[in-house]
Amino acid sequence: MRKKMLLGAVSGLVMVALTSPALSSSHREAPAITESPKVDNTDLYAFRSYEPGREAYVTLIANFQPGENPGDGPNYYTMDPDAIYEIHVDNTGDGVEDLTYQFKFTNTLKGDTGKTITVGGKTLPIPLRQIGPIAAPNDANLGEDESYTVTQITNNRRTGGRGTVTNAAGGSFLKPFDNAGNKTISNYPGYASQFVYNAAIPGCASQGRVFAGQRAEYFAVNLGPIFDLVNFVPIEGDNDPVYGNGSPFPGGITQSQDNQELIGKKNVTSVAIEVPIACLTGTGNGVIGVWSTASLPQAKLNKPNANYKSPALYGGAYTQVSRLGMPLVNEVVIGVPQKDQFNASKPTQDGALADYVTNPTFPALLDALFRGAVNATLGTSFTNLAPTNFPRNDLVATFLTGIASLNQLKTVTASEMLRLNTGVTPTPRGSQHPLGVVGNDLAGFPNGRRPGDDTVDIVLRVAMGRLCHPVPIAGKMTDLGLCKPADAPTGLVAFTDGAPSSASNILNAFPYLNPPLRGAPRPQTQP
Repeated sequence: MRKKMLLGAVSGLVMVALTSPALSSSHREAPAITESPKVDNTDLYAFRSYEPGREAYVTLIANFQPGENPGDGPNYYTMDPDAIYEIHVDNTGDGVEDLTYQFKFTNTLKGDTGKTITVGGKTLPIPLRQIGPIAAPNDANLGEDESYTVTQITNNRRTGGRGTVTNAAGGSFLKPFDNAGNKTISNYPGYASQFVYNAAIPGCASQGRVFAGQRAEYFAVNLGPIFDLVNFVPIEGDNDPVYGNGSPFPGGITQSQDNQELIGKKNVTSVAIEVPIACLTGTGNGVIGVWSTASLPQAKLNKPNANYKSPALYGGAYTQVSRLGMPLVNEVVIGVPQKDQFNASKPTQDGALADYVTNPTFPALLDALFRGAVNATLGTSFTNLAPTNFPRNDLVATFLTGIASLNQLKTVTASEMLRLNTGVTPTPRGSQHPLGVVGNDLAGFPNGRRPGDDTVDIVLRVAMGRLCHPVPIAGKMTDLGLCKPADAPTGLVAFTDGAPSSASNILNAFPYLNPPLRGAPRPQTQP
């Protein structure tokens, strides 16, 4: 009983330590990026396509603009035409991009005015983007079109060779209008499907696919109670067959959609590309490293006579302002003074921040602040509550080098990025385990990341030493040799925030994330 009490106390304290900064994948994670939500990179996914018949492809998705509320008119959530949005791929292991897929957006008013209406003999632009129902790309009732280009860059993202990814059917790539509601767009899934393009990718024998547009958020997290001084016990509280460990903790939180902060409530904007595996792996060993960024021109001068075409003047080289590879890194690993530095840095510069991984601060804070209180309350004499293996080789493997038996690149360079072994067969949607590798599903996080992977729970468990204990790989309990069970006294605790994730609740086809929640009518529900 005392052991259970200790685990409950420890897990609660862990959540306290994790509540600053925000425990979300990459939503408002650094001071500077909160000022520029259009370029705030919220989530990154990289996985073998599990859509039936598409197993020879890899899907890359980068989400931007956190916390999009359904119905936020009249302008909704266009992308920033002054920014560039990029997904980078390292296929050799030197921490440098070998391929980059760059998305650049343009917003255009039809006739330079948008839709107009004549009132009392005067014809004036209306204050809305649409004047009637919308059903197709370039619909006459839509006054503003949002188009984009996709460029494949080889080697250095700024000086390397450039090739244009083209619409296989001809014409431009267009972004669908956000889901204003049923009166504007009566069948949004059907409407948005017209914006999924077959694409000719330079150097690829087979066509890929491209999409950019609003999607329903599917990042599972229970934020509200966390910020209320952890208003729940964050251990699996029932015998849940997916999230539990067979020994439910009395009073612990149970899995419920009521615990979701984002799913079913918020939207996000995705840029997505599906690429043949053979085009991504190069001369490496089949493992790729992936990260995404957004960049803006160095200088901005607000104009006193701003207008639609030129609200400000920009100059200078593009400067990276947002970066995302592995989820939760800039939230719960990087210290506050270096958060903006991390967003501006490249993977090859991560050595300057390696101490945050080898000697993570939040377990140390937990031990320093609460060990005495735990011992006094429980009558115990624990000398440490947190993992004691330093450097934390288990976290180094997870976040910086890849795991040798799973997803290390040909050359090992310590650098933070998602690492995907493209040789691992994708798991069909109905069989995916939200705990990924920890749940004996090698096609899931931290081997890449799929939309249905519950990264909050996985990272919580890994941070508290789950990889110091044997993990199921291909049905066999395997010691990864990164640390010892004795190093992680709470490594087998079923840590959870009670916000469940399941791939079965989202699409089984590109671009995978569900169509966005509508602006009207409300309310609505989504799994």
